[in-house]
Amino acid sequence: MSTTRRWLLFALLAMAGILALVDRQIISVLKPTIAAELGWSDDDYGTLGAWFQGATAVALLAAGPLVDRLGVKWANPIGVFTWSVAAIFHGWAHSLVQFTLCRIGLGATEAAVTPTGIKTIASIFPPHMRSTGLGLQNAIASLGAICAPFVIPLIASPYGWRGAFVLAGVAGAVWAGAWALATRKVRFEDAAPPAAATDVPPPAILRDRGAWAIAVAKLLSDSTWWLMLFWMPDFLNRQFGLTGAAIAPPLALAYAGAAVGALTSGGLATRFLRRGVPVNRVRKTAMLISGLLALPLPLALQAGSPLAAAAILALVLAAHQGFSTNLFALITDVTDKGRLGRVTSFGVFSGNIGGMAILKIAGLVLAAGLGYLPLFLFAAVSYLLALAWIQLLLPTIRPIEAQPVPA
Repeated sequence: MSTTRRWLLFALLAMAGILALVDRQIISVLKPTIAAELGWSDDDYGTLGAWFQGATAVALLAAGPLVDRLGVKWANPIGVFTWSVAAIFHGWAHSLVQFTLCRIGLGATEAAVTPTGIKTIASIFPPHMRSTGLGLQNAIASLGAICAPFVIPLIASPYGWRGAFVLAGVAGAVWAGAWALATRKVRFEDAAPPAAATDVPPPAILRDRGAWAIAVAKLLSDSTWWLMLFWMPDFLNRQFGLTGAAIAPPLALAYAGAAVGALTSGGLATRFLRRGVPVNRVRKTAMLISGLLALPLPLALQAGSPLAAAAILALVLAAHQGFSTNLFALITDVTDKGRLGRVTSFGVFSGNIGGMAILKIAGLVLAAGLGYLPLFLFAAVSYLLALAWIQLLLPTIRPIEAQPVPA
């Protein structure tokens, strides 16, 4: 594959990540407007988040094997097109039940996002560049998250929140056509033959220490990510009374932290691997630094201004992306390509179970009047707990394929 083609496909992959994030984020950015029209309580909002995460988690059990069988050439456009259709249906929801069904549909179809993305990165980049690819992908998605709080209200102003969902879905359908054109003459050697679907049955993955190390680490660390992604606008609204366009600047600052964390961690990991630093040291050092950076999160409750609080949130999101980039790279370190989709799906399934639990718990905690402190205390230590689990199951990370080091 030529360098030009590789980066074209990467650009399309990154755009798909932005579209997926926007589809999820419309509900949080426009929550005050939608909740007022449809009469949601805090518990209702938490329940919607839990249904979304639960649907994603269940669908991931099938998404990984399906992505492995289809290969990235077809898994990408099929995944983006189906979740775009699910996003469009939100525009016709008029009750909590209807909106819940739409969130279930979006969550189930977006289950393909991560296993497809990881498998695509592994297919178009050589091993030593995968940390850079994953970091860039996460950074670009974070840049999309920075723009979303500004763009979504602008779209919703003339077209309403329903129009925002519909236009986001249409953009995804256009993307699917662009991917089909860009890959028309490209041959990927990653699709498994039909018989290979039974080569690695689920019990084999459940006996894999590496898979369990990743799964529980994802459960703990992704709980914090989904808490931030889903409830951060509400936190800024409760703490400082921000709504609509006023909430965009602090959200943009917070997501800028995520972009910096993803880009920095991926680039540094690649640099150290090229210099011959053992992958075990690179991954775990990055995760330890990330875990330490998340510890100040509860201080956001004492911040005197929205931007001061957003700066702390930015630090935590940077920590998450640094941790997540190396955790996803760890999957490619210890898993052969034929099982990447399944192992990734198992890990992301666990992360979504954690997200499902924390979103529902957050709704109950806030409805009970306990505020964000209990939630932020857990989130602050979640990454160090995840790293401790990885160290327990994988005392030494041994790559499944040799890392080529360019001269």
